[in-house]
Amino acid sequence: MPVMVQALVPVFALIMLGHLFRRLEFPSVDFWPQAERFTYYVLFPAMLVFKLGQAKLPPSAYADIAMIIIAMLLSMTAMLAVAQWFWRWSGPVFSSVYQGAIRFNSYVGLAAGGMLLGDEGLSLTAIAVAVMVPLLNLMCILMFSLVATEGSVRLRPVLKAIATNPLIVGSVLGVLWSFFQIGFHPLLAGILSPLSNLALPMGLMTVGAGLQLKALRGGTTPFLVASVLKLLAFPLMTAGLALALGLEGTLVQVVVLLASLPTATSAYILARQLGGDAPLMAGIISGQTLLAMASIPLMLGILW
Repeated sequence: MPVMVQALVPVFALIMLGHLFRRLEFPSVDFWPQAERFTYYVLFPAMLVFKLGQAKLPPSAYADIAMIIIAMLLSMTAMLAVAQWFWRWSGPVFSSVYQGAIRFNSYVGLAAGGMLLGDEGLSLTAIAVAVMVPLLNLMCILMFSLVATEGSVRLRPVLKAIATNPLIVGSVLGVLWSFFQIGFHPLLAGILSPLSNLALPMGLMTVGAGLQLKALRGGTTPFLVASVLKLLAFPLMTAGLALALGLEGTLVQVVVLLASLPTATSAYILARQLGGDAPLMAGIISGQTLLAMASIPLMLGILW
């Protein structure tokens, strides 16, 4: 447990450092939105290509990852359907609860996976992210199409956004790079390596810079339900699914870690664009990110 906490402390320290810098408007008000954009479109794709391009994973690992992730997402969707049947929230409120309970912050996941599990864990986490991101986007869009109250949801722009998602593109390129054993010329490695090293700290600080602590005022039942399901029930359920499917080793640690993560910051954008409860979504994102500082070590200490 102390080793795990020691590995996770830098993750959350960088998140809080980013929040502090943004509050102090250092280096400027406009810096952090641009830093997030640079991290998303440049640093993380470079890291994924470089790390996955050097990975040596057996072909069976890809099938196992897809199998457990599909089982995780379907099981949590069923659990959320039961919660909605019980509480009967309005469409916008349920959409935020749904996103809050099923999505995950890939920046935190990749950073924690690399720090806790080394390069193998980072590679498996990256592949899992590449599988989960398009599936989650499609599932959330389907959910909005069923419960959204402000117009219809257009699928084509969403599919285009998924196909051009930098995290997915970087992961696919990295897997292909590894599969065909292309290798990295020292000049190319000399460029990608420092960009890769910069990705995780910058990504974590931009997560902190995006926290909206004012949104936490007046915690509500939807916030509590989404947070309990995401931070406690999801990792417990995932561990049970992995056991039932006969999975073991680092892969189980990776999927339990992903299930333990706070929800994605991008969920706020989707809620705002598609008729969800955006203020509730902002509260869920910020609250879960803070609560995860305690829940992730707890869940990993129990389940790993």
